[in-house]
Amino acid sequence: QEEHRAQKPVCKMALRGLLLSARAAARIHTSAVARSERIFVHRDSPANNTNTPFQFSPDTLKKIEAICANYPANFRAAACIPVLDLAQRQNGGWLSLKAMNAVAEVLHMPKIRVYEVATFYTMFNREPTGKYHVQVCTTTPCMIQGAYDVMAAVKKNIGLENGETSKDGLFTLTEVECLGACVNAPMIQINDEFYEDLVPKDIDEIIGDLKAGRTPVPGPRNGRKAAEPQTGLTSLTAPPLGPGVGLRTDGEL
Repeated sequence: QEEHRAQKPVCKMALRGLLLSARAAARIHTSAVARSERIFVHRDSPANNTNTPFQFSPDTLKKIEAICANYPANFRAAACIPVLDLAQRQNGGWLSLKAMNAVAEVLHMPKIRVYEVATFYTMFNREPTGKYHVQVCTTTPCMIQGAYDVMAAVKKNIGLENGETSKDGLFTLTEVECLGACVNAPMIQINDEFYEDLVPKDIDEIIGDLKAGRTPVPGPRNGRKAAEPQTGLTSLTAPPLGPGVGLRTDGEL
């Protein structure tokens, strides 16, 4: 009996420890919506609900079948990412619930599998975006080169804060992580185009062209070509040598 009584405090302590661990785990795996950049669950809205129309166009369906032809017939799900991209482009730059459901149907996938992909990759927008989606990179190389000055110039020009869309539906502004053009920092992406080596005054020119219906020339804004060194070429400065230079002519290795 004494041994049984001695075990009771131990059992209570163990149970208490399990409860505390469960509560701690719940805190780790649960975050308040207000603290998250995006909500990963669907919420019906006037613009995005089960009645929002979406149907693949014949042209998009041809593209989907061409993509699926790259995979075995029983692995159509492998085309999920490029087909989601096609759906987003057809839908004006964002994925509605009906668009994701259409992707699931055409690829013979469970809907939840498509939702998992669309909520994981930040390139998929699940809320309406403006005609011009302005994405400002503020990751370390761009930040060091003045990304926040560029961001401030964009905010001032279009009158938006991060995550907002203009009332006329022309612009959406998003602060993003690395876009892969670090050597040309700071840079922004507008729809599919990169605008690089920026200073704040470049923003006024780029946004001004878009507002006027013109297409700004993408690429570096400081005069260099692609990612060439800013000080000029450091290699390949002479004409290439002809074929066979440096090789033996006697046929021996």
